[in-house]
Amino acid sequence: MYSPKDEVVELTPSNFDKLVTKSDEVWIVEFYAPWCGHCQQLVKEYSKVAKALKGVVKVGAVDADAHKSLGGQFSVRGFPTIKIFGANKNSPSDYNGQRTAAGFAEAALSEAKKIVNSRLGGGGSSGSSSSNSKDDVIELTDDNFDKLVLNSDDVWLVEFFAPWCGHCKSLAPQWAKAASELKGKVKLGALDATVHQSKAAEYGIRGYPTIKYFPAGKKTKSDAQEYDGGRQASDIVTWGLDKYEDIVEAPELYEVTDEDTFNKACDKAPICVVSVLPHILDCDANCRNKYLDTLKEMGEKYKKKQWGWIWSEAGNQVSLEDALEMGGFGYPTMAAVSFKKMKFSVLKGSFSKDGINEFLRDISFGRGATAPVRGAAKPKINKAEPWDGQDGQLPEEEDIDLSDVDLDDKKDEL
Repeated sequence: MYSPKDEVVELTPSNFDKLVTKSDEVWIVEFYAPWCGHCQQLVKEYSKVAKALKGVVKVGAVDADAHKSLGGQFSVRGFPTIKIFGANKNSPSDYNGQRTAAGFAEAALSEAKKIVNSRLGGGGSSGSSSSNSKDDVIELTDDNFDKLVLNSDDVWLVEFFAPWCGHCKSLAPQWAKAASELKGKVKLGALDATVHQSKAAEYGIRGYPTIKYFPAGKKTKSDAQEYDGGRQASDIVTWGLDKYEDIVEAPELYEVTDEDTFNKACDKAPICVVSVLPHILDCDANCRNKYLDTLKEMGEKYKKKQWGWIWSEAGNQVSLEDALEMGGFGYPTMAAVSFKKMKFSVLKGSFSKDGINEFLRDISFGRGATAPVRGAAKPKINKAEPWDGQDGQLPEEEDIDLSDVDLDDKKDEL
């Protein structure tokens, strides 16, 4: 992906610790896969920022497809993933800004500024960032614990700590960062067990820090479970997301019968999975239900993606099929579309569990070819009668009443 002239340092498991984690320099690191189209498109801008930051901030890249251990170590789940290694090299921050040289440079220099401010005695943007992170950790007490934790429907991770505990002090910034990343999904709380001794005793706290997990829904003291994950922010986030995903419901599979059902499924979804099934006269109720069961199973498998799922009968939504270039190879067919980016990709393999799974797995990793939505706008959705769950019926032929027809006259006419 990169050559020495690009000024991007190639990082591997053999040199990563020496060059990055054990250095005093700020690093911006891309985790990529050579086959990833988005990674290939990024090369120009990433090389540009590497040259601009030369001598100021280090710029590196990891082939995470070849070096999976490094990708796993830093919780890389898709490509490209870009992280900034600042003051705490074991807990890099994720870069979520624009993928431009200017964007990368601004984020890297901001991290360098934080380190400088910290060395000068605090203040500046560093103090503000720390304060914002701490705000996401909810302070728990003997008085509010049951109301906030037990009587809520939220998933909670609660740290019982002591102010003098060295391990607690080490955990604090990781806990704060994880709280920010899990915000809206899992709540993170902290209780000073030396002050609020009643709750500490109630949960049998004997060492610090102790972390307890409380599942979703109304709960009791007996529902508390021991947290058995790592103590880096990435470990806490991964552990918390696994618990959160257990309660995420599979998205509803909508038949597109009007504009409302289409918008309900696709408007807020990052990706909408569109299927067009054969006409009911070409595929009876049993046949169609098998396809729908497959789609529901795939919706369950990919539920954490929070995609939208819709289907229509061939010919009912012609504009939708045309916009996504579907149907040219027959039915059933599928496309995954981002109406935010106005880009889509069509299933080329078989419309089966294995074929769909492979297609959606590639989509989730940013693989595969995409094309612009025709017209660069959401297609027109027609009103259609929803399927009644029954087999299709051919229209009845009208019987011709010959009782009043004079056949002799007809013969004369002929």
